[in-house]
Amino acid sequence: MGEFAAGRGEIGRETIAGAYRIIRPHIRRTPVMEVECGDFGLSGGSLCLKLELLQHTGSFKTRGAFTNLLTRQIPEAGVAAASGGNHGAAVAFAAMKLGKRARIFVPRVSSPAKIERIRGYGADLVVTGERYDDALAASREWAAQSGALTVHAYEQVETLLGQGTVALELEEQAPLLDTLLVAVGGGGLIGGIAAWYAGRVRIIGVEPEAAPTLARALEAGRPVDAPAGGIAADSLAPRRVGETMFRIAQAYIAGDVLVTDEAILAAQEALWNVLRVVAEPGGAAALAALLSGRYQPAPGERVGVLVCGGNTTAVDFGKAVV
Repeated sequence: MGEFAAGRGEIGRETIAGAYRIIRPHIRRTPVMEVECGDFGLSGGSLCLKLELLQHTGSFKTRGAFTNLLTRQIPEAGVAAASGGNHGAAVAFAAMKLGKRARIFVPRVSSPAKIERIRGYGADLVVTGERYDDALAASREWAAQSGALTVHAYEQVETLLGQGTVALELEEQAPLLDTLLVAVGGGGLIGGIAAWYAGRVRIIGVEPEAAPTLARALEAGRPVDAPAGGIAADSLAPRRVGETMFRIAQAYIAGDVLVTDEAILAAQEALWNVLRVVAEPGGAAALAALLSGRYQPAPGERVGVLVCGGNTTAVDFGKAVV
């Protein structure tokens, strides 16, 4: 831990690999699936799908949560986190596994599936405010009062290092990718991934039209407030991207495209129809860019898609079979 902590200010291949060595016993190495483009009604050869929704807690967030809890000093008061749902579930899970206390703050927009996951992992849950920023303010107030350690969903070096381990795995599993499509909320995932690849693979961000946080930041040359709505508001609508992530984005992210809520719904349906994979809206956003034509690969381009989250109540297994 000491060796890792000494160099953790830098987010790059060495520190991401160091984080991976620490968290590897606690996470799943999620699978990659090669799918024919024609299965999704697209022309071309095949797509490489990284099924990170099969990670513990149903999203990539578990990687960043364990990196934080295993490399930082946790006080007696435990940890506090604000989340649209997935980060909160990941921190709650990591705290449960490591025997630490956790209090998680989520907004009312958080989906019932994510709220139930957090409760199921034994964390103290506080539902407050309409959007992520409201929950973030409440979590910071609690941390100041209690002495708990704040675990930020994306504006934290350890969080980005953990999320970057997705790319470390993917490069081993699919070493010949030209382009990778990644959904963007606060930017912890795409920031960590872009830092790992450092320009060796084209990284394209995908955002809902109703929450264009990275698009607005790239236009302004700095993180700025953006609308925070749409179907994926509980995972891809934090109001603005992180400062740390944005520096990486300027250096290594090749582009950013926006997709409609209708396109995200269509991608969710396609994942279910083709693969019997149930993805939440944020988890299906990257595929939506391809299916809607917002991102059009060049002939022969080898494209990867990160399916990053699966916490949804879209499928009800409690219904009686007829």
